[in-house]
Amino acid sequence: MKTIYPYQKNLAAGLVAGLITLLAPSCTKDILDTEPQTAISELSAFSTPEKILAQVNNLYYRVQRAQFYGGRYILFNEQRGEEFSQNSGNAAEGALIWQHTALSTDSFVGNLWSLAYQAINNSNIFLDRVGSTTVVSGALKDQYLAEAKFIRALSYFALVQVYAKPYIADQGVSAGLPLRLTPQTSAGNDDLARSSVAVIYNQIIKDLDEAEVGLPTGYSSNALNTSRAHKASAIALKTRVYLAKGDFPKVVLEAKKLVPNTTAPFVYTAGTTTHRLETNVATVFGGSYIGNEAIFFIPFNALDAPDSQSALAHNYVGAVILSLNSAGIYSNPALSGTTSTDARKGLITVKNGQNVLNKFPKSASPFTDYIPVLRYAEVLLNYAEAAAETDDLATARALLDAVRKRSDANYTFPAAAVTLKADLINTILTERRIELLGEGFRTADLQRRLQPFPAKTGGIGSVAQVLPTANNYIWPIPADEQGTNGGI
Repeated sequence: MKTIYPYQKNLAAGLVAGLITLLAPSCTKDILDTEPQTAISELSAFSTPEKILAQVNNLYYRVQRAQFYGGRYILFNEQRGEEFSQNSGNAAEGALIWQHTALSTDSFVGNLWSLAYQAINNSNIFLDRVGSTTVVSGALKDQYLAEAKFIRALSYFALVQVYAKPYIADQGVSAGLPLRLTPQTSAGNDDLARSSVAVIYNQIIKDLDEAEVGLPTGYSSNALNTSRAHKASAIALKTRVYLAKGDFPKVVLEAKKLVPNTTAPFVYTAGTTTHRLETNVATVFGGSYIGNEAIFFIPFNALDAPDSQSALAHNYVGAVILSLNSAGIYSNPALSGTTSTDARKGLITVKNGQNVLNKFPKSASPFTDYIPVLRYAEVLLNYAEAAAETDDLATARALLDAVRKRSDANYTFPAAAVTLKADLINTILTERRIELLGEGFRTADLQRRLQPFPAKTGGIGSVAQVLPTANNYIWPIPADEQGTNGGI
């Protein structure tokens, strides 16, 4: 696997040193273009409204890349948990990630850091150049700047969850990340100390608060509402960020913006934009990807699809690198019970004698399944957990029921599972594992509650549990970053 060097070295290599990447014109009218970029002079990159829009597209391309949200980031967060068994011992297919033995020199550890900081730096450049331009103005300018802040927040949140201690470990006092908020367009300026976890979270929330103000309620098509940030995207991401902080009152405050009622049906409407649960969960993954449940998805087409090793479908279904662990959430009767009528059971199939997740069914190249980053079901579950934690058990139960009954209309939770606060919270956490399986949530959900990574067994052996106090509970800062940044 080709090693992509850290953020600073990429600058020196010319990735953005004096140049800005400009995407070619979109070949799909409604979806943000994600075609290969062409390097052009920075002086002309922001010279016309059309070129500025192309730079907006480039911001989304930065998080779409296969070693970031385009595949690997999702897979890492599943491999580290216990829901999947690893069937490949190949390091290039994440064996060391599944085994919790990745080192600071591991290419995956370096690539994620590098690409996230590239997305951050492109956002910083955009904010600086567009913030001072008169080429676009008014609400459109505010919208573009808000989109850049959303991308920066999303990228920093991914980094702080992977490379820093969970916020609740010490209320954010521990070392977090180098906080870069100004453009880096040449080599140098490498040395920057790590800001605390709390400072990073404060910046993420600041960016999302400002993004919410500047983003539109929606776009001219469902396709754009899916692939481009709008107000609901910033709000939904805030519910996730506050959940990671353990700030449950703030989760409730933000979630109420998207879930205005405390009883079903739960529907968010702003202008012509509507978000709600799809009637059938299979619709979310059925090939259109632009329904009302999609708050922000990463789009792909035949020209920009990820490589095999990074594609979710290839890992889950095509090569079955990751099969469902019989001791993980697959053991829940909703997914494996012989009498289960839960529709989510239909998203699991059998291949080569193994149970595999089929949410991403394009198991042969090109892998054009969209990747769900934010969907309405998660918002309901975030709200449910926070409501239960703040003693609003009735609302928590109604939200939990909405998610479960969407997939199994006749199901009733046993009283012992939902009556007492602690039991209800555990039931909500279990429902998250069922509903969000394979979408990259398991690692973060364990860490934000300071739970150990469970012991597990797979095709390449067994792995002992990893305690929150262990060195490998979080990823190390990449070796190349440590060697380049004297402030680390």
